[in-house]
Amino acid sequence: MNTEAQRALQNLVELLKIEKEEDYAQYEKKMLHASIKERRKQGVTWHPVELVNRYISTGERYTLELDKTNDFDQNHAFQTGAVVSIFSGHGDEAQSISGVVSYIKDKKMRVALNGTELPDWVRDDRLGVNLLFDEGSYREMNKALKKVITAEKGRIAELRETLYGAARAQFKKGFDYQSVNLNAVQNRALTNIFNARDIAIIHGPPGTGKTTTLVNAIKEIIKDEKQVLVCAQSNATVDLVVEKLADLDLKVLRLGHPARLTAEVIENSLDVKISKHAFFKELKDIRKRAEEYKRMGQQYKRHFGREERMQRQLIMKEARMLREDADRIESQITEDLMDRAQVIACTLVGSTHYLLKDRMFRTVFIDEASQALEPACWIPILRAHRVVMAGDHQQLPPTVKSIKAGRDGLEHTLFEKAINATESSVMLETQYRMHPDIMKFSSDYFYEGKLVAAEEVIRRPTDALGERLTFIDTAGSGFVERINKETLSTYNEDEAKLLVEHLCGINITDERIGIIAPYKAQILLLQDLIIKEPRLDQIREQITVNTVDSFQGQERDVIYISLTRSNNKGEIGFLKEYRRMNVAMTRAKSKLVMVGDSSTLGKDSFYSAIIDYTEKLGSYHSAFEWLY
Repeated sequence: MNTEAQRALQNLVELLKIEKEEDYAQYEKKMLHASIKERRKQGVTWHPVELVNRYISTGERYTLELDKTNDFDQNHAFQTGAVVSIFSGHGDEAQSISGVVSYIKDKKMRVALNGTELPDWVRDDRLGVNLLFDEGSYREMNKALKKVITAEKGRIAELRETLYGAARAQFKKGFDYQSVNLNAVQNRALTNIFNARDIAIIHGPPGTGKTTTLVNAIKEIIKDEKQVLVCAQSNATVDLVVEKLADLDLKVLRLGHPARLTAEVIENSLDVKISKHAFFKELKDIRKRAEEYKRMGQQYKRHFGREERMQRQLIMKEARMLREDADRIESQITEDLMDRAQVIACTLVGSTHYLLKDRMFRTVFIDEASQALEPACWIPILRAHRVVMAGDHQQLPPTVKSIKAGRDGLEHTLFEKAINATESSVMLETQYRMHPDIMKFSSDYFYEGKLVAAEEVIRRPTDALGERLTFIDTAGSGFVERINKETLSTYNEDEAKLLVEHLCGINITDERIGIIAPYKAQILLLQDLIIKEPRLDQIREQITVNTVDSFQGQERDVIYISLTRSNNKGEIGFLKEYRRMNVAMTRAKSKLVMVGDSSTLGKDSFYSAIIDYTEKLGSYHSAFEWLY
């Protein structure tokens, strides 16, 4: 390896291998060497399930609606977008078909099958669903890294050296862009993008309009470039950008499995656009005829001689030719849709889609790049002449399952490296979400005190909610954390009860409320308390309880944070990830309430600083104010 960047990337190959091995080991522990009963307990299998409905959904795919047949194992690892297999039987008699979870809630799951045909065995009484290991993502990341490493010349080699700081990022002296939809600093970011030859970065702290800036940049860029590629780590982030671009009447084509797309963007999906194309009726008719010929050729005949054999061969040949015609027409439709799209949008790994195989783009946009593993970011960059990244490295980091791989560098993102190694970023400073009292701590701690609350935020009429930022200290109250013996997740029952008591006492009318906790056991406990609390009957539909990660990119009028940890050793576990807490604290628009034990948390400098800040605001309280 000749350059420092190449050596660093080769190290990433090794770290990705370690990460894959750890990921697979965790999957294997839960799945491969466990009985169905054990897998159910681990939350990676539903069995038995009942097929309650089947229908043709988006993209002419079969969707199966499945119900659990009892109350087993409420905790599970399934989620929308997960790759699964539906199976019947065991051992040598086992049969299965893969699909993607399109909906899941309580005992109900919908799975959009990957195949176009429905096997007869899915009508069996005792079906099951297994979570599958996603090996494809690792394969594509590894392939991308090797292409970047071995590039000795050309654009990808230049971008590699620039993003790693070995070559200076170049900017042309261009027009100073001014969009009426953006503020002064957002327009500076827009100008930076237009003038960048290699790399431009939008650094968007919470509530500063990062996505708005990105979308307006895309709108302006396509006036000159005609077509761009837009990617992000998660389907949710891609869908959000697609929705905003579609609102601007841009021609957006969303690539990806329909089951992974939200209802708001499904109209922009490839499958739906194909079904609305002028040639689709002809395509459907030819496919129908092909299936009819295939059925005719497969019909059982009692007397089967030479003539019958020749007749069957002719019928099956006709079916094959019709299928080839259908494939040709579908290829023409998809190429037409691809050519006419101004924006092609997909996940980072999704940019390996076969329709993108021979396409290059002058500009590739990567949103939430600070949450993406570096190897995944290189996949779309391979198709780019230049790259625009948006994100905030002071918010949620990428998910890394191997402690060793994370510690040795996999948790450091390409966004973070580029923002430190190149002079190509503009940090947005005006935030439109939080009251100044909520904003100030994060601004001072993470953003050098540069964030400024917009005038409309300051004027927002929310006096009825009282204090903007409250810390309720449970120290000395005997609220002790406990461990769920089955899930090994931490919870604090007394703290949860106090939080709900405080929520019942504030003046809530139309406000949306979010309750965040760092541990699944605490979340389940809070959800149960809220369901059972009659004083919350009028506002229960306005309350969401979930993890920090689930609230990323969202906001609520009121946010509660249950810090949960309370022990004599001062152990705070997940709370040590300050960027995660930055996300939690900055979801609140008008009121933020934090509940925790200062005797445990105060030993940590970050949480000690939060407590000191609330004391200066005059909004520090003892739990005893609500206990007696």
